[in-house]
Amino acid sequence: MYKVLEMPRDIDTRALRKALWAERIGHRFTEEGNVQVLWLADPKQHQELLQLLTRWERGEPLQISDGKRRTRRNWRQSPLAEAPVAIMLIGLCLAVFAIMAILGDLVIAAMTITPLGVVGNTLSVGTLGDTLASGQIWRLVSPAFLHFGWMHLIFNMLWLWYFGRQIEALQGSWRLLGIVMLSALASNLAQYATGTVLFGGMSGVDYALLGYVWLMSRRAPRSGFFVPQMLVVFMLGWMVFTMTDFAEPIGFGNVANEAHLGGLLVGLLTGWIASSRARKY
Repeated sequence: MYKVLEMPRDIDTRALRKALWAERIGHRFTEEGNVQVLWLADPKQHQELLQLLTRWERGEPLQISDGKRRTRRNWRQSPLAEAPVAIMLIGLCLAVFAIMAILGDLVIAAMTITPLGVVGNTLSVGTLGDTLASGQIWRLVSPAFLHFGWMHLIFNMLWLWYFGRQIEALQGSWRLLGIVMLSALASNLAQYATGTVLFGGMSGVDYALLGYVWLMSRRAPRSGFFVPQMLVVFMLGWMVFTMTDFAEPIGFGNVANEAHLGGLLVGLLTGWIASSRARKY
């Protein structure tokens, strides 16, 4: 979040808050000692916020006409324009999930990190070296697009949208795509290193995005990134919990823990580098 203004706690800001939400300006008010602080979510809206703030300080009406409200948001301000890569990734995961419902194991065998097959009554598993030598390089990242249930899919897509949209809106599509590809590669290889072949999901990428956004928000607060501290605690706590013996009795033992950890490390590393650069400016 981007700090904009401090004002006394006893000032009534209800009209300003209402106008900010009506204008779709993402913001947050916090209280620090004897002052209340106005924070801006997207630095691109800084000038628009200042204009509204000036009108509020002058006591001018802040109501928006119905015609302006209807025309203010066009396709350039829509989520599709703001985060096309995030939407594309979500759409790809949904498409793979739908095709799995039709073709079943054929899709899984084509997207696991190494080829799977059945020889007689035995499951045949290829090696990573042979897989890469045969040119099946896509398998290094394709497991991230496999999901094995509705809840698995829904939660991963929610986090992908929440964190991915921030990165893409603030730093561009290439930055998001780079983090996704790098973390998918790292998390898949980390999980494969444990001897597991049948795994999938975008959760390793989600943990990378979490680590990146968290470090950017903490080390470069003017960058516009924001993540609730309790969400960070919950996601890290969940990752640790699934690594313990307490998870399996309640049905959460079959989790790609190494993929989560590998993705998180990638996110923290890239977030540290990016936030260090941002602090220089």
